[in-house]
Amino acid sequence: MKIGFIGLGYLGKTMAKRLISEGVDLTVWNRTTIKASDMGTKVADSPMALADNMDIIFMNLFDSFAVRSVLFNENGILKANLEGKIIVDTTTNHFNDVLDFYQAIKEKGGFYLESPVLGSVIPASQGNLVVLVSGERYAYEKALPYIEKIGRTIFYLEKATLATKMKLINNLILGTFMAAISEAVAFGECIGVDKKNVLDILSSGAGNSGVMNAKKEKILNEDFSTHFSSALIYKDLHYLQDLAKSMRRPLFLGSTVKEMFTLTFKENLEALDFSALYRVLKNMGR
Repeated sequence: MKIGFIGLGYLGKTMAKRLISEGVDLTVWNRTTIKASDMGTKVADSPMALADNMDIIFMNLFDSFAVRSVLFNENGILKANLEGKIIVDTTTNHFNDVLDFYQAIKEKGGFYLESPVLGSVIPASQGNLVVLVSGERYAYEKALPYIEKIGRTIFYLEKATLATKMKLINNLILGTFMAAISEAVAFGECIGVDKKNVLDILSSGAGNSGVMNAKKEKILNEDFSTHFSSALIYKDLHYLQDLAKSMRRPLFLGSTVKEMFTLTFKENLEALDFSALYRVLKNMGR
């Protein structure tokens, strides 16, 4: 099987490197070609050129707009011969857009698997992501040996849009935890407790969580190098608001938390790790 990968952002590049470390002879493409310079692998000239020569193509892009561009542009994937080929899209998309992607790829004889992942750079480097997959079972079973190289747990939800919608719901929890931890640490410091003590107390009590374990050192050292950006969680919560609107149900926490992450844009911190919300909230108390 010939495997390609499109999208070498923080998470995509880590996933691609994981596939290479697992012995996959990977061909990659990225809009900014310099991001592939240290990959030690073949680089395609365009998404079309990559898709023409691959059997399975992984994608990890910022949002549905970026996916649409890679698919539909002049040298996009849909201009390639897709007969029998599988697109494994690990992007967190808008739930409406994935329906367009299914249809367009099906019309070209290919298969689309919406496969958003839970986790960021560190679990991706270890092959410990959680992968949610919707799409035709035949394509899922054929791609599964490669999906398993990046994910320790795979949930096959089959029906179109379910994987994407469930990823958005998961990120309601993710964003809410990060916002609560950020506010609690900033509040604890405000009353005069040393930051390390605040983090240790929260870790030993109600704040003990996967998010705390992943972000504790970042907050302690104020190292906000990007694993998962505020811009991404803001985008995902915006998509979740659209989902709630389409279902005519309220979204209480998600809407509030999305607006909290809006503050990172005001401070030009949106491209940093979403734990940088702590810095914004800390500075608000001064």
